[in-house]
Amino acid sequence: MKSVRDLMIPPAHLEGRLETIIVRGAPRDPARRVERTVALAGIGLADDRLGRRGEAELSTRQVTLIQREHLPLIAAWVRREAVDPLDLRRNLVVSGINLLSLKKVPLRVGDAVLELVGPCAPCSRMEEVLGPGGYAAMRGHGGMTARVLQTGAIACGDVVRLA
Repeated sequence: MKSVRDLMIPPAHLEGRLETIIVRGAPRDPARRVERTVALAGIGLADDRLGRRGEAELSTRQVTLIQREHLPLIAAWVRREAVDPLDLRRNLVVSGINLLSLKKVPLRVGDAVLELVGPCAPCSRMEEVLGPGGYAAMRGHGGMTARVLQTGAIACGDVVRLA
């Protein structure tokens, strides 16, 4: 029988998919989809506000990720048919892999390597975007923050796996 410690080590065969890439020019600018970009080590995504600034970003929020599987849950809690990932403003929407279980684990996304650092807490802006209860709907389902460990190209459809 495996111990809990053993179970905390993710199996090497875990694999997901990058569904959507979302970037923003500034904190209040509208988010937009791109098909591809470059993740810059220590900075963030080249087409996002951190990448455009081009300076090393010591924050753990160089890149934010959310699971596609959580979108219907968030939509149900705010009583909507669907939620557009653009409204949530997370950089990468992935499917097929449990991000929360991979904290502190390096992930390869396309040619880049990211390290998931911790949960991405929602901001009060979710009340504006999703309506009453938007903040609460995102709690525990807001995704993860990450650092870029290795520069590399990423594109929609790329495989997401352990590095």
